[in-house]
Order: sequence, then C-alpha cells, then structure tokens
Amino acid sequence: MSGAPIPAEDLDELTAAMADLTGALESEPADEILEVVCAEAVRAIPGADMASITAIRDGEPETAAATDDRAAEIDRVQYAAGEGPCLQAASTGEIVRVPLATAGRVWPEFTEYATSIGVGSYLAAPLRVDQHLGGALNLFGHGDHGFAETDSQLLRLYTTIVTFGLRTTRRYHHARQRAVELEAAMRSRAVIEQAKGILMAVHRITADEAMQRLITESQRTNVKLRDVATRFVAELSASGSPG
Repeated sequence: MSGAPIPAEDLDELTAAMADLTGALESEPADEILEVVCAEAVRAIPGADMASITAIRDGEPETAAATDDRAAEIDRVQYAAGEGPCLQAASTGEIVRVPLATAGRVWPEFTEYATSIGVGSYLAAPLRVDQHLGGALNLFGHGDHGFAETDSQLLRLYTTIVTFGLRTTRRYHHARQRAVELEAAMRSRAVIEQAKGILMAVHRITADEAMQRLITESQRTNVKLRDVATRFVAELSASGSPG
C-alpha cells in the first residue's frame, strides 16, 4: 500500500469497525448486512458523515443501503444524470476521491445537489462481490476537506475485507438454501414413493400406474403432487385403510 502511512488511531478504529462487521456477518439477516457495512464505514473512515452502497443490477444502478436519506438522494441524482463519482468507481474499479469544489466541472448535477444539502467531500470505492452484487461504496463528508490519501487507503482496505466477508457469507447462505431445498425435495420424494407403494399393494398395480393415479388426482384437484401424496398417506394412517 503506497502513500502516507495510516495513523495508528485510524487503524485502531478500522480494526474495531471490522470486528463489529464480522459479528454482523455472522448474525444479521442477509438483507440488513449492507446497512451495517455502511454504518461501519462511517465509523472507520475519518471525515465520513454518511455512506451508501450503489448496486448495479442488470446494468441499472440502485442504492442498496444508506446511513442517511440524503446520501441515497445524492446517488439518485447521479443515476438520473447517468454520471457521477459512484458510477465512475463502479465502472472503472478505481477509487474516486473528490472535493466538491473541483467536481463541478466534471459532474455538475451531482455537485449542485450535494452542495445544496451541505456535502463538501466525496469518496467512492468499487465493491465487487460476485456476479450478483457489484457497484460502489460511497462516503460523504460535510467538510470541504476532499478526504485524504490515507482515507483512500483505509477505504481500500475496508472494502477488500468487506468484499471477502460478503462473498463468504453469500456463499454460505446459498449453500444453506440449497441444503434446505434438497432436504425438502427428499422429503417430498419419500412421501410420494410411500403413497405409490401403498397404491401398488392395495390395487395390485405397477409403479407407473400408481404414479399416474397420483398425477391424475393432482391435476383434478389442482393440488401439488407431494401434497396429494402427503394427504393420502395421512388419511390412510388415520383410517387404517386406503379408502
């Protein structure tokens, strides 16, 4: 990492923020994690007063999380204009660090609105987790300091760790969801096979014929096949006969 050394107190704050973020990744619902990422970014980066995350979905930007409605509104101004630092960071993969005093020539709509609500500095870093989540983490400062080079270094380090944590968490949730779906499929298959076996034994029919009876009942009643089989087995267990 090049540039001026990061002050020890800033590294301490970043370490504390990352510790809290790690806890959130392990315990918070998936749809709330990005809110925590924004909140901890404000804590970790000196001069940051608000934060937001721009997510690019199917080529269209949207604000996935924000610490303040004003941050989300600044993002929307950029989306409407089709340009701005958050979009540049997302598209180029490079950190964008600007004081608004010098940004007006490049992004007039963004600069005008940000200035009107008291934002004087902006820092954005690309955030690329996987094919489903990519965009930028955006920081807003009320002062006109323009953020420092060390702030860029801290944000780069923060987003690197965030990216790894989010990627790992999303893979875990995906794997857990697949396991739940597989377990449900296995349970459904088991009860269908049980119902088929009962029909075959009672009516002395083949497996294909038993399956066709279940399918016919499913179509007639507009009830899912597994639910037809579950109901059939339950009714048989209750009555002691196939009915």
